[in-house]
Amino acid sequence: MIDTHTHLYAEEFDEDRKEAIQRALDKGITEFYLPAIDSESHEKMLNLETEYPNQIFSMMGLHPCYVKPESWEKELEIVKNYLDQRAFPAIGEIGIDLYWDKTTLDIQVKAFEQQIDWAIEKDLPIVIHTRESFDETFEVLERKKHPKLRGIFHCFSGNLEHAKHAIDLNFILGIGGVVTFKNGKIDQFLNEIPLDKIVLETDSPYLAPVPHRGKRNESSYLDLVAGKLVDIYKVDFSEIDRITTENAKKMFVQI
Repeated sequence: MIDTHTHLYAEEFDEDRKEAIQRALDKGITEFYLPAIDSESHEKMLNLETEYPNQIFSMMGLHPCYVKPESWEKELEIVKNYLDQRAFPAIGEIGIDLYWDKTTLDIQVKAFEQQIDWAIEKDLPIVIHTRESFDETFEVLERKKHPKLRGIFHCFSGNLEHAKHAIDLNFILGIGGVVTFKNGKIDQFLNEIPLDKIVLETDSPYLAPVPHRGKRNESSYLDLVAGKLVDIYKVDFSEIDRITTENAKKMFVQI
């Protein structure tokens, strides 16, 4: 299995990072993709990649919650410098978040569009963070439509219409712990989405699946997400593993 979205460099893992990674490896998770947040965490993220060169892969991008009036342009310069210096499997996580701060929508859109331009220029997928912002996110993607524009709607929590719209725009869905929540709702329609349009993720340390909901999430819990998909799609665990792993390998640029 591949965890397509995990913040293993987060401070929540400072006490037992090696052990958390080992628990995941023991469960058969072979690769981990780390989304960037902002420049304050780049060093920790990239160091972890260096430590596990065959298992851990860093993305590069500016998270919408860290698009701040006083620093976003400087942060984007740092992102661009990295993208010009070395290869990354994707640009992410980027997008629009209107849950925490609606006042920065205009600069969030500008930062999102700029990073989409770089993704198209470098032929990289993007990993999208969208929270209470599906309409605004789709507006940007429609505006920026391009044959090379593709990626993952990370931590997908929209409705069936949102899911179909994302797929029409050449995106696939990142499915994590939310699919195990009673109020998550996506489990009610997910079987209408083809399995080849889905990848697995944890978003650890956030959004732990049931029965760990409310506690720290970790990549070893990916099997609980896959297990829920077994119930939803009525296929064997090995089939969920095989198809979602293939989807991830096809989506990310191999570096």
